Amino acid sequence: MLWMSLQFSFKSSSDFQFDLRLIPVLIGGLYAGLGPWLSVIAIVFRSFFGLGTGFWLNVLLYVPLGFLLWRIYPRFKVQPPPKRIAFSVLLTVILSVVTVIAMEIWSSPESRLDAWAAHLAVPTVGVAMIAYIIEYVRRDLELKKKLIKTEKLEAVEQMGAAISHEIRNPLTAAAGFVQLLIEHPQPLEKRREYLHIVKGELESAERVIKDYLTFTKPSLDYIEEINVKKEITQVINILTPLANQNSVRITANFAILGSIEGDRQKFHQSILNVLKNAIEAMPKGGELLVETNYTKSHISISVKDTGVGMTPEQLQKLGEPYYSTKGSKGTGLGMMVVFSIVKAMKGTIKVESKVGAGTTFYFSFPVFSPSAKNERF
Repeated sequence: MLWMSLQFSFKSSSDFQFDLRLIPVLIGGLYAGLGPWLSVIAIVFRSFFGLGTGFWLNVLLYVPLGFLLWRIYPRFKVQPPPKRIAFSVLLTVILSVVTVIAMEIWSSPESRLDAWAAHLAVPTVGVAMIAYIIEYVRRDLELKKKLIKTEKLEAVEQMGAAISHEIRNPLTAAAGFVQLLIEHPQPLEKRREYLHIVKGELESAERVIKDYLTFTKPSLDYIEEINVKKEITQVINILTPLANQNSVRITANFAILGSIEGDRQKFHQSILNVLKNAIEAMPKGGELLVETNYTKSHISISVKDTGVGMTPEQLQKLGEPYYSTKGSKGTGLGMMVVFSIVKAMKGTIKVESKVGAGTTFYFSFPVFSPSAKNERF
């Protein structure tokens, strides 16, 4: 900006160069603390146009100005915006008047009107406009930061309430069975049954905590090569008993043999959450189709169910804090974890759904292994 202001300068005489270099020097000095550096640069640039009277007047003005801006900057930046704008304009007026008076004393300019316009009116208006724009942008950024912070705090409060509810239920159930075992001796088989229930409830609480920790720390702990087919097959094997219980038939169609890059455990967790939700969305049974495909640079995964489906409003809120399609039975934490993990692995998610027809999740991840090739199973 400083160089451009000199490029569009003009001479009223052989000694004086009229330009707008005062504007970037003042703005940079007051708002960025670069006063001394910009003053030196302004003097050096001015020397390219000659070393006459105007140059030495420039030196006498910008050397003390650089020191002044350096001393003022620490106090200037802590002032409220209106005072900063007013001070910027006032300092511009003072420097402009000093410049014109010095020109009158040193060597009277050919046109006083041009001198006053170039050194007083234009710089003052320019500094006022730029200072106002800077303050406006700063205020806008601060408001956005406050809004984001407020939204995060609200999300944390809502999530905390939801998680405490989800953890309290299994812990209360587990404590009840433990109390029953303590107060009323039971046969061996009954004790085993109760302990199995306690274990299941504790594992349920552990899953909620694990999901929350994954959501709060979506960064990948371990970067490794992930065999897509192997991981999805493991997830399907884990969920097969749940699928059988809900009369859901799982069909897998692996159209690739390739790998992606990321955290294997978190990828496993995200696929598990999606498939589990799909099974639970088919309480009366249905079909769950898992397909993979290879498109040279990306590996895509689709998960399609024939469940209850979602409305456009539900789709729009999917993955948001404290929103679940299960109503009061869910916290939405599982889908939040899925979205955060996929984003951390540089992947994308697309969801299509229709009420009564089912839902399809489309995942896409960059290929890790260049040797990925089509293979039908």
